[in-house]
Amino acid sequence: MVFTADFASQTQWVAGRSSAYPDGGPVNPGDNKLDYLVDDPRYTRGGVFRATPNPNGTWNTGLLTTEGSTEGFMVRAGDVLEATVRLPVQVGAWPAIWTWRDGGQEIDVFEYHPDNPDLLELTNHVRGGQDYFRSPAVAPGSLLDLRVRFGARSVTWWVNGVRVFGDRAGVGRDWQAYLIVNLSVSAGRFHPQPPPGVTELSFEVPSLRIRRR
Repeated sequence: MVFTADFASQTQWVAGRSSAYPDGGPVNPGDNKLDYLVDDPRYTRGGVFRATPNPNGTWNTGLLTTEGSTEGFMVRAGDVLEATVRLPVQVGAWPAIWTWRDGGQEIDVFEYHPDNPDLLELTNHVRGGQDYFRSPAVAPGSLLDLRVRFGARSVTWWVNGVRVFGDRAGVGRDWQAYLIVNLSVSAGRFHPQPPPGVTELSFEVPSLRIRRR
């Protein structure tokens, strides 16, 4: 085991900014997001990632990344990520666990939108490969065990212990990237915005760890 997430740690994580956002954030409207990243532990405490609306239409939201942290942990080719997540309930929530470095190197462990209630998006942006995994086990509020092996020749995903997708593309032998966990808010172009009157979105990551051979 080379990484066990402590979401309160200020050495593992940097909060409220990421090079995946223009100028590091706090906003990213070009990616169809209403996010306004905040460095506020209330938005990531205990692995519960939250978002709350602002009067100008943006949403304060939580993001943690290992990029720029004291430890500077990076996922490497061959690593296996294991995470337990509780999916959000409210439409407009856009949770994800993913990787990023130098303008790319993105592997999406998962993305989820409650308007597609039974679907997880699993994507290799490094060398290409995507699966829209559908299952009755995937539902708003459901608790899922996710596992991803970042293989040099194939990235492989498991959901609740069952292998669901191998992209046969991989990341390459020398790949490495920082880890991101965040809750974004959809801006309406691809997925609907939160309905009027919704005052909070949330999703939970009870555990996250990475193994290395």
